[in-house]
Amino acid sequence: MTTNGIFQLLFYLAALILLAKPLGAFMSRVYQRQKTFLDPVFGPVERLIYRLSRINPDEEMDWKENAVAFLMFNFVGLIIVYGLQRLQQLLPLNPQGLGAVSPDSSFNTAISFATNTNWQGYGGETTMSYLTQMLGLTVQNFVSAASGMAVLVLFIRALARHSATTLGNFWVDLTRSTLYILMPLAVIVALVLISQGSVQNFSAYASASLLQPTTDTSGAKVTEQLIAMGPAASQIAIKQLGTNGGGFFNVNSSHPYENPTPFSNFLEMLSILLIAGALCYTLGAMVGDTRQGWALLAAMTIILVVGIFAAYHYESAGNPKFDSLGVDQHTTAINPGGNMEGKEVRLGIANSALWATVTTAASNGSVNAMHDSFTPMGGLVPLVMMQLGEVVFGGVGSGLYGMLVFVIVAVFVAGLLVGRTPEYLGHKIEAYEMKMASLLILIMPLTVLGLTALAVITSAGTSSILNPSAHGFSEVLYTFTSQGNNNGSAFAGLNANTPFYNITGGLAMLISRYWLAVPTLALGGSLVRKKLIPAGEGTLPTHTPLFIFWLIAVVLIVGALNFFPALALGPIVEHFMMIQ
Repeated sequence: MTTNGIFQLLFYLAALILLAKPLGAFMSRVYQRQKTFLDPVFGPVERLIYRLSRINPDEEMDWKENAVAFLMFNFVGLIIVYGLQRLQQLLPLNPQGLGAVSPDSSFNTAISFATNTNWQGYGGETTMSYLTQMLGLTVQNFVSAASGMAVLVLFIRALARHSATTLGNFWVDLTRSTLYILMPLAVIVALVLISQGSVQNFSAYASASLLQPTTDTSGAKVTEQLIAMGPAASQIAIKQLGTNGGGFFNVNSSHPYENPTPFSNFLEMLSILLIAGALCYTLGAMVGDTRQGWALLAAMTIILVVGIFAAYHYESAGNPKFDSLGVDQHTTAINPGGNMEGKEVRLGIANSALWATVTTAASNGSVNAMHDSFTPMGGLVPLVMMQLGEVVFGGVGSGLYGMLVFVIVAVFVAGLLVGRTPEYLGHKIEAYEMKMASLLILIMPLTVLGLTALAVITSAGTSSILNPSAHGFSEVLYTFTSQGNNNGSAFAGLNANTPFYNITGGLAMLISRYWLAVPTLALGGSLVRKKLIPAGEGTLPTHTPLFIFWLIAVVLIVGALNFFPALALGPIVEHFMMIQ
């Protein structure tokens, strides 16, 4: 590790924390329908949407009605994206004449973008037309993120209210999330990315003559390179802000047209956690105690910092196997040192390790380096960040409501230890709440580990493994960990664009999104009906340093118990193989 690299990591964390309060305060005003400076611009548009959709913005719904609205909206989006892929050869804005996407890949991709996962088993520039990228994938980047934010806000209202039956209106929260938060931020980020060199056009792909001709795999001479174009910047902006992560180009944010400069790299990394971090303050503002939001943000940040520096340490240390080959892995003025395999020289190890940790802490999944080429312990970090349930910031909305479930578990266990009925924000935590919380915590590991086991005992699963031994197992585990946590990043080295992985992966994404969001709303529906329990001397304070570390312990213990045996078979044993 270098002083310069550590400074970059600390600067990033400082910028993230400093922006949490102003953006979080703004979002709390948006969701409480208070006046904002954007009302003159988007107020008329919002009212027009309600009028055309025949929605009464003042009519609230209970948790079941909100759950039905959430599921119906996402199902319609899934069908539209599937149809666009299957028919894109007949539709406009397809200058390269790309054909229809295969049924199983279309199925997987439609689910992927509807669930805010953005797992990609295809190369964007060789598979998707401009229309599919914009009307299908980019639109879903907005509304899938807004859906998660709406579910969170409905849950926050459950925590803020007592003796009530309604949580709010999903349609209103969806609309306001898109209009007042996601769209303005996406426009700003897209314009900055364009200024840095990201492409935003509808031109046909360009060609350039190679300075040094080469040959392809069939031995034919290659003298020109085809350069992909398209409306990339607009999709990149919302893919990061909405913790979506799907790349316009196949190599995602390591592509110079997606991520041209060090400044664009910093801006995109900041965008990944910006809204998720600020929503912690929004929670505090909406429940009337900002200390609650700061406590959750502190817990998330502590785990994130440990993950960042662990990844940076192991990637900087390099591969000891290279020492015997005479490879110099020391950092000098002309040598970046460490493990530079699969990383952009213009970005370096610090920014690669930071991005890998940030993108898997959030349910983002974009990459600026290939995680498959990380050292075993460096690659373990993004695996663990996802396996904790992606509650360390997590997806916009989904990460925070996932962390709130862990808060309920932490409060319940602490209450048992002191012999007092557990409560959180004036709500008594009882059997039903714990059943829902247990369901939310157990569904993900059951899905991930079950599908990983299926893949490694069937020929359909093992036939895609290109690397033998422990690393091949890590690739399969990473695949289902990513899809089972709505992340979307990949270890690569695994041919996942097959009917087996497309179908099983699609099911994993459906389960991890909707089988978690609906119980969350059910949990909110139970909490909102409870009477207020005034805080007393025996009430466990949930904003203190003691509770922050207790919450971290609960998150880590659950993650370790669920996944440590699988990690021992993959990256941990591979690490010992590397150092022996």
